[in-house]
Order: sequence, then C-alpha cells, then structure tokens
Amino acid sequence: MVLGMARAFLHALAALALAMLAFTAFPAAAQGRIGTLAHGAYICELPGDAAGHAGIEQADSNFTIASASRYNSPQGPGTYLRRGDVVEMTSGPRNGERYQLVSENFLRKLEDGRPGRLRCVRRRD
Repeated sequence: MVLGMARAFLHALAALALAMLAFTAFPAAAQGRIGTLAHGAYICELPGDAAGHAGIEQADSNFTIASASRYNSPQGPGTYLRRGDVVEMTSGPRNGERYQLVSENFLRKLEDGRPGRLRCVRRRD
C-alpha cells in the first residue's frame, strides 16, 4: 500500500513538473492569444471634469496603427505586440508601454500593471 501511494505521489509530481515546464517553455499560451489592433488613429486623453470637457487630449500620447504590428507616434515609429487583452509597445519611442484592451476601439494605459487614467480611443473618420 505504501509503495502504491509513493508511485501515485511520484506520478503527480511528474505531471506538475511537466505542466510548469509547459508554461515556462510556451509563455504566450499563458499570456493570451496573439492578435492585432484595428488600424487608425488612437486619440489619448485624461478624464476631464463636470465643468468642462469630458476628456483632455494628450497629443503626445496619441498614436496611429499603420499595419499589422506597427505604430506611429509624434515621437517616431515602432512595433507592438497584442496578447489577449494586453498591448505592449515592443520597440521605438514607446518601448515598454502597456495598454489594456477594453474593447476593439478603446485602450487604457497600464500603470504598475493596473489600468490607469489615460485612455486611448480609435477615431472613426
């Protein structure tokens, strides 16, 4: 009986090790499906107040998605990677910036891993 329990324990331990290896070897599976953003200009703003505008544009934060994984900003071009509902600028002047995809046309900049105040909305012409 003790031998059977030891074997069951070793099998469970081996299964756990394989599962941990899979998440280490394939981090994209743990972080969400790879995708792209809708093309167009994303206008970024901070919330306004009840006495004024609903949002206050932050022109230096605006960007345009020009092709599958490329963006253009006032500071210059770069690339991005979308995994699930997280978008990360992976090169260029915005390298390291991360955004949460709230909807197909609405992003919120992440600050310390949490949604911050800055929001970016795709302009529809």
